[in-house]
Amino acid sequence: MVDVAAKAGVSRALVSLVFRNQPGASEATRQRVLAAADELGYRPDNAARLLARGRSRTLGVVLTVHQPFDADLVEGIYPEAERLGYDVLLSATAPGRDESKAVEALLSHRCESVILLGSQSEQAYLAELGRRTVAVSVGRRVPGAHLDSVHTADTVGVRQAVDHLAELGHREIVHVDGGKGPGAPDRRRAYRGAMRRHKLPARVLPGAYSEEAGMAAARQLLSEDRLPTAVLAGNDRCAVGLMHAFATAGLDVPKDISVVGYDDNHLSHLSYIDLTTVRQDANRIAEQAVRQAVARLEDETLEPRETVLDPKLVVRGTTGPPAVR
Repeated sequence: MVDVAAKAGVSRALVSLVFRNQPGASEATRQRVLAAADELGYRPDNAARLLARGRSRTLGVVLTVHQPFDADLVEGIYPEAERLGYDVLLSATAPGRDESKAVEALLSHRCESVILLGSQSEQAYLAELGRRTVAVSVGRRVPGAHLDSVHTADTVGVRQAVDHLAELGHREIVHVDGGKGPGAPDRRRAYRGAMRRHKLPARVLPGAYSEEAGMAAARQLLSEDRLPTAVLAGNDRCAVGLMHAFATAGLDVPKDISVVGYDDNHLSHLSYIDLTTVRQDANRIAEQAVRQAVARLEDETLEPRETVLDPKLVVRGTTGPPAVR
């Protein structure tokens, strides 16, 4: 700051006023100070100034690197946080680095709130986290815990997918579930309910939100005497794994078997995938998560709330009428 003051020909106190965007300096002086700072490569330490006031204005985000939908959510989180005057710090889960470690890293960097993307932690841990800080769970309901949640109405989304397949004439629709993944229990229940509504037999294969789980489920189906006419996957990654295994076995999607995903991540749009899927609006979810975190940071009297957004079925090229067998 001393060097900036000397170069601009003003006092250090005046430089401080300019950096803090406080009144007391003319526009000409302000521009001269900023030009001097830019020429010297000086950046005011906003973080230190905020911490001196007891604030970091930083939102922590926990994500899983290999989940494309998490990347879509992060793209929506950054601009909304910036609009509201907050920075964003990311912390990823990985083998040997579970969600609790990712969260603690964010809290150690003075993040004021933690946004969890697709949390798979135990309910007891999430309840304890909600008592420690302002936390938002994205993609998963956490009943009884003192934290916000933002998620899609999975019952509506799964029902749309089953209705679409039933309208095409499918009667043998298998669900490959998401295992312990966020939202998986709700999607299982929704699938069974939708199948009952159509008076169709339900069958759930255990799976996960991964391509490997989709391929494993496809291999099991291919080993059986009779193949179902359609498969509803737990998410888009699982659907891609199913499609890969079916193609390897010489089957055509959708002529031989239809496949539906869930999420509508950015890979689903690619022409060689062209996946029919249930769209979760990543931007809306991300924006709402940021708004709820900031609202509680700015007003400590606010209670956590649950926001449920409507999904939308996106019909592309992986569904069609059932094959005649």
